[in-house]
Amino acid sequence: MSIAKAKAQGTQLFLPLSVLAILIVINLIKGADYFSMSVINGALYGNIPNILFGASELVILAIGMTLVSASSRGQDISVGVAGAITSAVFVQVLLNSGNITWLTIGLSFLVSCAVGIAIGAFNGSLVAIFKVQPMVATLILFTAGRSIAFMIDGKLSPVLANDLTSQLGGVIPGVPIQTPIILTVLFIAVVALFIKTTNLKLYAESVGINEKAARLNGIDPAKIKFLTYMILGLCSAVAGFIAVTKAGRHDSVNILKFVEMDAILAVAIGGNALSGGTFSIAGSIIGAYTIEVLSRTLLRLEVGTETIKAFKAAFIIVLMIIASPVVRAYAAKALRWVRSRMHEGIVLDTGALEAAAASNPNAPAKKEE
Repeated sequence: MSIAKAKAQGTQLFLPLSVLAILIVINLIKGADYFSMSVINGALYGNIPNILFGASELVILAIGMTLVSASSRGQDISVGVAGAITSAVFVQVLLNSGNITWLTIGLSFLVSCAVGIAIGAFNGSLVAIFKVQPMVATLILFTAGRSIAFMIDGKLSPVLANDLTSQLGGVIPGVPIQTPIILTVLFIAVVALFIKTTNLKLYAESVGINEKAARLNGIDPAKIKFLTYMILGLCSAVAGFIAVTKAGRHDSVNILKFVEMDAILAVAIGGNALSGGTFSIAGSIIGAYTIEVLSRTLLRLEVGTETIKAFKAAFIIVLMIIASPVVRAYAAKALRWVRSRMHEGIVLDTGALEAAAASNPNAPAKKEE
């Protein structure tokens, strides 16, 4: 990585890391035991493990949303609904497979992933081929998706009463770290490896910055957009799988409810432009964890559950204003002004010292070279 690229990435991560640090300081003021952890029934519990556990689905969805935002210059508002559909498919395939074993769980998960990719292909075709604005294209599934999940459930709320699925949503015996945390880390590693070994990041950024220029350079914008939506569909399937194993039952109405907005906010808080172009997966991941820390901080400050969304919205509004291009431009202008004044002060001080030295008869003469 070049020095300029590393510096740019560090600047992009400054906002989410700063917000995260502020929230941690607030929690430490509330109680110095914020980082304390303990093992209960073979599982590691504490504020940090709980945050990592609670944000698992959001982190995965934020990764896919970042790619879609970068390439299509728009957002998919159906990711929570897509997760509800794919998790409904997972539950039905699993319950109808007879004995629940690791093999049947794996096969059911693969089927749900295939459905998620198909959903992503549907949304991607509307955006990439038919040129429908992303939010409008995904509004179709957002409107009808939970009804589809409800019909897949057979108009019931099926329960996963099994030790293996409980381990996937909780802890595996002998492993103190909760399974959703492990699955999230593995997913992040796979995505990082995929981006590192392919040109997806370069192509998605090129399409998002200038679609015409990307086409002239041999990049097919439609294919890149289509691919990113399929990846987001896969992310929705993984998030739905984690959510339903956590809950132990499938509730098509409430599973991953309102997660779409949090996924979009995670991308924005991560320093990524929602209008497309360059992006940082790391920033979006930090943004997702920041949202989870914010929610838990408000609960820790004893903010009522009925008003927590209002406080959360107010905080996010302030954060978005600070991160807006207008405020950034003013901040950069102010920083340049301060630097110029400091430079002028240094020049004036140097000139005064030289004048004082010249007027001092006892000053040693400057050596000629």
